[in-house]
Amino acid sequence: MDKSWMHSDRRSKAYEFGVEAFLNFAVENLLTTTHIRCPCVKCVNLKLFGVGIIRDHVYFNGIDQSYKNWTFHGEPWEATTNASRNVEEDDGHSRYSFVSEEIDMDDNDFGDFGSDPYEFANVIGDGDQPVYPGCRKYTKLSALVKLYNLKAKHGMSDVCFTELLILQGDLLPEGNTIPTSMYEAKKTLCALGLSYEKMHACPNDCILYRKEYEDSTNCPTCGISRWKEGKDSILKEGVPAKVVWYFPPIPRFKRMFQSHETAKSLTWHAARKSIDGQMSHPADSPSWKLLDDKWPEFGNEPRNLRLALSSDGFNPHSSLSSRYSCWPVILVTYNLPPWLCMKRKFMMLTLLISGPKQPGNDIDVYLEPLIDDLKSLWVGIRGVYDAHNGEYFTLRAALMWTINDFPAYGNLSGCVVKGYKACPICGDDTPSHRLKNGHKICYIGHRKWLPINHPYRRQRAAFNGKPEYGIPPEPLTGEEVLHMVENGDRVCWKKKSIFFDLEYWKYLPVRHALDVMHIEKNVCDSIIGTLLEIPGKNKRLLLD
Repeated sequence: MDKSWMHSDRRSKAYEFGVEAFLNFAVENLLTTTHIRCPCVKCVNLKLFGVGIIRDHVYFNGIDQSYKNWTFHGEPWEATTNASRNVEEDDGHSRYSFVSEEIDMDDNDFGDFGSDPYEFANVIGDGDQPVYPGCRKYTKLSALVKLYNLKAKHGMSDVCFTELLILQGDLLPEGNTIPTSMYEAKKTLCALGLSYEKMHACPNDCILYRKEYEDSTNCPTCGISRWKEGKDSILKEGVPAKVVWYFPPIPRFKRMFQSHETAKSLTWHAARKSIDGQMSHPADSPSWKLLDDKWPEFGNEPRNLRLALSSDGFNPHSSLSSRYSCWPVILVTYNLPPWLCMKRKFMMLTLLISGPKQPGNDIDVYLEPLIDDLKSLWVGIRGVYDAHNGEYFTLRAALMWTINDFPAYGNLSGCVVKGYKACPICGDDTPSHRLKNGHKICYIGHRKWLPINHPYRRQRAAFNGKPEYGIPPEPLTGEEVLHMVENGDRVCWKKKSIFFDLEYWKYLPVRHALDVMHIEKNVCDSIIGTLLEIPGKNKRLLLD
């Protein structure tokens, strides 16, 4: 079919005849005039309308010129770049074979895409399709997600869920889009890339049963069994003693680029212009600029992702149970504009570590699968489809820093955060003092970070009875920290952090950051608890 009209002037007769031919082609192949995907520049095949609305959109907005194969409108997939090249798909040959040859890809590189590069757009289209004609409250996707949440919340079996779907379909008007089986529902939801892995772990936080330990039944470090022990002290073989949930981020990064609007937002940082010289986005930070300068092949591709990691423990049962701890590990994407990057839908849960006690310094054991994926992302993931530019590219990503409160800072960085050497910046020179009556260690050298002529430096009574004339120390570089922990100089360090397995980590000027708002909240709680003498919140000390 002639598609040259797509590049013609929208006021020309060629464009007018082309639009009518396109709409007739879509109606003949899809056998519907009410639920057709709109290929205009704004809708990009994500919304469904009738023929009349689509005609208006294509004239007013223009057609998406990257939509070269009309797969959403009945045209079979053509994996060719010119009319002279024909690729047949018999004998099990992949429909992506030509693309694979052009960009040097294996067939496995398309493992997460299913059989259609527009599969994710199909799912988004389900998000715009009403659950039945005339319904305004629920779409096919939102109704399915609500029903699936009920299944998970109340422990509904697959057979029960299938029967519920059938009943829902019978109750709703004709033409409803509710799936008729658990299989169809899972097929729709799995296209979103929401897969997860359940990994068995040693109850003592020694290892994950993966890679060389995948078939082990006992921990090689502590010897404890992999299986849960019942009340009768008999091992329940097949029932793990501890489970960790891992949500791989790579498939979700791919899905982000399959959304036209999200893919466009992921390059926002490259188009912005910082003219005031102030830091208004992580793109203005030294860490971002170091990645661009030290690895120019990484910095020259604006679609490469810059990430931050955050983790903290909480008790979902509040004070009802003290023998349970849950540690989520979340990734944040900084490529997005500031008003999007901290939205909940763009904060990726990657790990869920739960158990009777906190992982503490052994959290590195649970971070192993995430670090492996971050290594793969640094090398590059080939065959990622960019819906905004209509092309495949190699996606890379780098972790810029972690963000935590101070105790979690110590767990992730391996730094001591208690005792006489608790300052990660001062190290051996930490100005600490133990209170004789309160039996607490306090840190009173913070005035050295003030300007040299600041009046607080000369005040005595309000602080420790001495003036402060010191200068702030220089923070250790990542290479210096790595040298210290590898050579046994661990006065202030508990371990070598697993993040040093990342090739670029030791070069970053800021590797771990503190969550100021979190710390302010904790300090405020302590002050109020002390002033009001709230039991368990009272931090009053008997000073010297």
